[in-house]
Formats: sequence, C-alpha cells, structure tokens
Amino acid sequence: MRHRVLMIACLLGVLSTAWAATEVVIEDWKQPPLGSRGIPSGWKAQSWGKADYDGFSIADEGSRSLHLLSRSTSSMIVKDLAGKVNLKETPILQWSWKVLTLPKGGDARQAATDDEAGQIYVVWRRFPEMVRSRIIGYVWDTTAPAGEFVKSQKTSTVTYIIVRSGTAELGKWLVEQRNVLEDYRKIYGEAPANPDAVAVGIDSDDTKSSAEAYLGPILFRAP
Repeated sequence: MRHRVLMIACLLGVLSTAWAATEVVIEDWKQPPLGSRGIPSGWKAQSWGKADYDGFSIADEGSRSLHLLSRSTSSMIVKDLAGKVNLKETPILQWSWKVLTLPKGGDARQAATDDEAGQIYVVWRRFPEMVRSRIIGYVWDTTAPAGEFVKSQKTSTVTYIIVRSGTAELGKWLVEQRNVLEDYRKIYGEAPANPDAVAVGIDSDDTKSSAEAYLGPILFRAP
C-alpha cells in the first residue's frame, strides 16, 4: 500500500510539473477587488515620467480585466517575472484586449505621435537598463500598419510590433498570440534569454488626446 501511495504521489508530481511547463499565467486580474483603482497588487509603477494610475481599475467585462483610461497621459505598470517563464517551453505570449478609443493621430513610427491605446511589453534587462535593455512592445496603433516592426523613435531600447491598427475592431474582445522567441530572433538576430518582466500601459500624451482599453488575462504557453 505504501509503495502504491508513493507511486501515485510521484505521478501527480510529474503531471503537475508537465502542466506548469505548458502554461504560465502572469495575470488574470482576479486577486484585486472589483472596482479597485490604482496599481494592482503584484505590479509596480513605472520608473520614469508622471503616470496617472487613477485611470487604472479592475473591471468585469464578461470576465475580470484591467480597465485603462488615458487623458493626455502616459501610464504603465510592470510585473517582475522572477524566473517564472522559460521561453524554450512556453514561448507563446497570449492575452486578450478590447480597445474602445484610439489616441487621435497616434503613430508609433514618429516620436511626436508615439501613442497607443493597447500596450503589452516583454522586457529583458541589461545594465545599464536605460540604454541597453531589450524590450518588445506589442501594441494596437491608430495608424501604423498591422504586422510592421517599428523601432521606437523615442526610446532606443524598445521595438514595437504592430499587432492591430485602426478602428475596424474597436469594441470587440480579441485574443492575441505571439511567439516571443521567434519575434526576438527576428529583431535581435539571436536566441533570447528568459524575460525579466512584463509591462502593460496606455499612452496618449504626445497627441494630447484620449485613449481607453480593457486588458484581459496574460499568460505564456507552449506552442
């Protein structure tokens, strides 16, 4: 009997490890209280500029989500991954979002109009961070065509991938998937280390306009 119990325990441990290796949930927005405002638990404020976290709140739009609102502001929150993600096992970044309002005239290709309603970033920190880090930003742009890879004209560490563009899908929940390992190779010409952080944000300060979006669960999964 004891041998059988040990065998079952080992089997459960193997199954648990296999499951963990196929999907890593970064955030599902279930822990913060519904309606709470500001920086959610487990996330940090950006370390630059002046953000407006009053525009961040936990909502229920069919499921738990982060509501992001920007009025001529640029606001971002960051979550450390602390070794949670192994890109060799779970290279697919998956998230859902619903954008309601795009910043008027936003265009990631120009420094003067670098505003996006939907932003999710994967971060590889390299010292000194402000000039050597590598950051891929998956964004919903107002103008830049979907599918383009755009080097930020404001921040040398950031390369945007335009996942969505324009107004055609506004007001709809959409699920996105990107192979981060492949995207990194295309941008930097080499295989990536495991990422250090994920960041999400909303931006309409350059265009002096407004933007609004909802962001659903964020996870890394196996192909």
